[in-house]
Amino acid sequence: MELSRGFIRGKASETDQKASWAAAPLLSIGGVIGGRPGVPVKIEIKNRFTRQVVLSGEAESLRAFFRDTIGSGTDLSGLDLPRANLVGTDLKGVDLSGSNLSGANLTCADLSGAGLASCNLTRAVFTGARLVKADLTDANLTSADLINADLERAVLINADLYLANLTGAKLAFADLSQSNLSRSNLTASNLAEADLFWADLGGAILTMADLHGAVLTVANLSRACLILANLSGATLAGADLTDADLTEADLTGSDLKEANMVRAILTGTRLTDANLGGVKR
Repeated sequence: MELSRGFIRGKASETDQKASWAAAPLLSIGGVIGGRPGVPVKIEIKNRFTRQVVLSGEAESLRAFFRDTIGSGTDLSGLDLPRANLVGTDLKGVDLSGSNLSGANLTCADLSGAGLASCNLTRAVFTGARLVKADLTDANLTSADLINADLERAVLINADLYLANLTGAKLAFADLSQSNLSRSNLTASNLAEADLFWADLGGAILTMADLHGAVLTVANLSRACLILANLSGATLAGADLTDADLTEADLTGSDLKEANMVRAILTGTRLTDANLGGVKR
């Protein structure tokens, strides 16, 4: 593969350093190769504003281009790749912050330690993807598919996960503080020791979710479904659990000080050693 690097940073502003994709005629919108299998297509990455080339080369697919030219720590911030096919692509440690990957297919991709802050990831598919320790601060993951994705220790501060599907996702020790998870599906997900301070989980489905030791201080869990959820040792001080369904949930040793549990369903709920001081019922 022939590869050239034509982007000179110099004293360019941070805005000018953001890149976008351009390609030969066979490259369709969103960066998905539309040519015949085995037939190389010219691909260019250009600066969004100056139009200077960042990287260029030939590959038979966008996935092959990333595989052969991109390494950990590569700065690819600001790319425009809506609906890109990046199934199984190795993007460990790559900086894609501020990029548009809306509708992209990243099934089983490895984004461990990747920079995805402020990315547009609406309706992106991350089924089975690895996002361990990835930075998704301020990312837009509205309606994203994260089924069985591994987000352990990922940073999702202020991320928007409205209507996202996180069924079976691994989020242990993840930082989801101030994130929007309203109406998301977190069935059987692992949120053990996760930080959900001031997070919005209104109407979220958390059936059989593992939230033991999680921090949910002043979180919104109104109308959330927490049937059979494990909240043992969790901190829910000041949380809003109005109309939440906690049927057979385990809240053993949890801190519910001054939580709002008006109309919450507590059928079979275990509250042994829980702190219920100032709870509103």
